[in-house]
Amino acid sequence: MRGRVAALVAVAVLAAGCSGGDDDASERTTGAGTTGSSPAGPSASPAPDLDAALSTPVEDSFYPDVGDPGVDALHYDLKLDWAPTRRRLSGTATITLRATADADRLRLDLGPRMRPSAVTLDGRDVPFTHPGKDLLVEAAVTAEERHELVVEYAGRPGPVPAPTRRSDFSVTGITVTDAGELWTMQEPFGAYSWYPVNDQPADKALYDVSITTDAPFRGVANGELLDTSTTDGRTTTRWHLDSPASSYLTTIAVGDYRHDSGTTGSGLTVDYWVPRGMPRVLSRLRKAPRTVDWIEERLGPYPFSTLGLVVTDSESAMETQTMITLGTNAYVLSEPVIMHEIAHQWYGDLVSPSDWRDVWLNEGMTMYLQGRYEADLAGLPASEALASYEQACRASLAEAGPPGDYDRGSFGAGNIYYCPALMWDELRKRLGEDEFWAVARSWLEENAGTSVGREQLYDHWEDATGLELSSFFDSWITGETMPEVTPEQPLAP
Repeated sequence: MRGRVAALVAVAVLAAGCSGGDDDASERTTGAGTTGSSPAGPSASPAPDLDAALSTPVEDSFYPDVGDPGVDALHYDLKLDWAPTRRRLSGTATITLRATADADRLRLDLGPRMRPSAVTLDGRDVPFTHPGKDLLVEAAVTAEERHELVVEYAGRPGPVPAPTRRSDFSVTGITVTDAGELWTMQEPFGAYSWYPVNDQPADKALYDVSITTDAPFRGVANGELLDTSTTDGRTTTRWHLDSPASSYLTTIAVGDYRHDSGTTGSGLTVDYWVPRGMPRVLSRLRKAPRTVDWIEERLGPYPFSTLGLVVTDSESAMETQTMITLGTNAYVLSEPVIMHEIAHQWYGDLVSPSDWRDVWLNEGMTMYLQGRYEADLAGLPASEALASYEQACRASLAEAGPPGDYDRGSFGAGNIYYCPALMWDELRKRLGEDEFWAVARSWLEENAGTSVGREQLYDHWEDATGLELSSFFDSWITGETMPEVTPEQPLAP
C-alpha cells in the first residue's frame, strides 16, 4: 500500500551498497518521423483468454459507492493520449464485460473531471449520463451475456479524495505535476480518476494499454512493454498485462524515463524506470533482485511474467501489479520497503481481497515478511525484530479499531499492518518454520488469480494444519485489544 506507514513506527533500514548503471544504458529514443521498438522488438498484443478474467464481483461492505456487482469486466483496452503542456488526457476505453444479472443499464466509475463524449455498446451508439463519478449506460443487458463497451472521453485529470487520515496522502488516483508528468496510485480506489472502470477489487480483468505523449516523455504501465515508437515528436508505448488484475493494482506514469534492468537468481528480469538524471535512485532499485530471491525461498516462484519498478514524484509507494510504483522519499526507496512492495505480488496481487474489510490479508503478511527480511539483514531473531510492532499495534487499535473492522475513514492505518503481522508470527511459532511457509504457499496456489475473503483464509489454514484456528484469527482480526504475544521457544539442542 502506498506510503507504507513510515510515520507510524521507526524501522531500521539496512541497505547494502551497489553501483548504478550507465545513464544511457538501454535508452531507445528515435527521431521525429521515425519508429523505434522495445528491446524485444515490436509485437502485436496477444489475444486475451477472457475466461481467465471471470470474477464474482461484490458490493463492497466498506465502500459501497465504488464499483458495481452487476458488471464483471474481463478486458480493458485503453488508448491514452497525454498532452503535458495542456494537462489534458484523452482516451478510448474498449471494455469487454460480462453482465452478472438482467438490468436496464450498466454502471461504471468515471471521475467527474473525465467527460465522456461518445459511448457504444456492441457497435451501437447508446445514451448515457455522467452524474458525479458514475457513468450510466442506458442499455438493457442480460445475465451472462458478454458485451463490448467503448467509451471516448477526455479532460484535465486530478485525484479524488481518499478515505484516510494518513499524513502521507489524502487523495488517491492520478496526480499531475507542475512539469506535466503524471503518475497514479489508487488504494482502495481511484482508478476511475483516469479511465472508466468497475473500481472494486473483486473484479479482476486483463489489460492492454497504449500511452502517447510528447517526447522526451514516455509512458509506463503494467505488464510487458510490447513496443515503443516515436513519430513527429510524439512517443507511444504499448503494454500488455497477461494476468488478471484488480483495478487498484493498475498504474500509469508519464515522464522523461530512462530504462535499465537487473536479473534475479532465478533468471527473472527486473526492469527499472527512473527519471533521467537520478543515478542514485537507480542504485537503490538494483537491490530489488535479491529481495525477490529471498521471497521466492519462502513463497515460491515469482507469480507473473514481468516485474518492473517505476519512480515517481511521490512520497509514497504502491504494489501495482508487475510494476511497483515508488516515490523518491528515502524511506520509500529503502531495501525493506522495496521488498515489501514486491512481496505484494504474491499477497495482494496474485491473491487479492474481495472486499476492503479484508485489506489486512495483504498488508499483514507483507509487513510480516518485511520484519523477517529486516531481521535477516540484522542477524536478529524474528521475534526480537518484530518487538516494535507490539506498541504500534496497540496504538493503532486505539486509534482506528480492529484490522478487520476498522474505522472506514481511517483506511491504511497501522492496525492492518502490525497486528496481523504479529498474528502470523504467533502462528509461525506454533507450527514451526517449515509448516508455516508450506501453508502460506499452498494458500497462494489454491487461490491464484482470484479475490478472496477472510472466511476462505480461515478455512484453508484450518484444513491444512488440522487445527481449530477461528478463535485465534478472530482475536487478532476483530478483537478490540491485542492478544498476548508468546515468547520465542529456544531451539532444541
